Amino acid sequence: MSPASVTLPTTAESVLPLVLQAMSRTPDARLRELMASLTSHLHAFILETRVTEEEFERAVKFIIDIGQATDEKTNEVILAADLLGVSSLVAILNNPAPHASHDAHAQEEAASHAALLGPFWRANAPFCQAGDNIARGNTLGTPLDVRGVVYDKHGQPLAGATVDVWHASPVGLYENQDDAQENMNLRGRFKTDAHGAYHFKTVRPAGYPVPTHGPCGDLLRAQLRHPNRPAHLHFMVSTPGHKVLITQVFADGDANLTSDPVFGVTAPLVGQFEERLIDGRPQANLTQDFHLVEGEMHFPHPPIP
Repeated sequence: MSPASVTLPTTAESVLPLVLQAMSRTPDARLRELMASLTSHLHAFILETRVTEEEFERAVKFIIDIGQATDEKTNEVILAADLLGVSSLVAILNNPAPHASHDAHAQEEAASHAALLGPFWRANAPFCQAGDNIARGNTLGTPLDVRGVVYDKHGQPLAGATVDVWHASPVGLYENQDDAQENMNLRGRFKTDAHGAYHFKTVRPAGYPVPTHGPCGDLLRAQLRHPNRPAHLHFMVSTPGHKVLITQVFADGDANLTSDPVFGVTAPLVGQFEERLIDGRPQANLTQDFHLVEGEMHFPHPPIP
């Protein structure tokens, strides 16, 4: 075969059709669709912005760096997706917010709002008894009492559902980031009772900066963005026959609610952290119910061990 009879790229615009043709035999239809769309958008982006060779090298280095910076204490790849709003976008896209409706059936279908998983979830947190305190060791802070009910789409309580909770300490660190905390501190799983209720004790979490020691921190500084997330609790609620709910509950009044660097706050996710004095000491309370919808009970891959 002579070179003249072989289709070769001649211009920048002529590369994409050749790539798409090469990928067109992909047996998996969804993979074929996703890769064709991704490749088309990447080529369009490069042509539109006229990416230079130096900029391309920096982009490749960033991807390499976020992989190399990922370890047992943090997941820089997930963090990058969070900071670009991609994690929140995927969560919202796959868990659309219910529209306001006076239709009773439509309201039945409404699930609790989902949120991004974040880079600090660990699988297999210890199972605890109702009312147990997950603030272990010498974790000091304002006591927080959390309780609520897990419902199905018809508003019926779900007995035996698992409520997995994790959060940062009052100094803004997850236990895997802080050698002073016990293993699995501020983490626990609870089963709902016959009435669908769960209850646990902990300490009120603080807001915290996302990790900034790696390439994602360099990106934030280059964009003049602050790294501070508002205080929140993470929840993962599950039971067979229902879609796993991954969500967060944010402390009302936090100064960073409207500038979360990972774009994870929506209005329904802001909880009412009621605080009062008992014997001269502050005590906080949070009541948070969850509504699940039918679906496959699929758990995410843990970002960290």
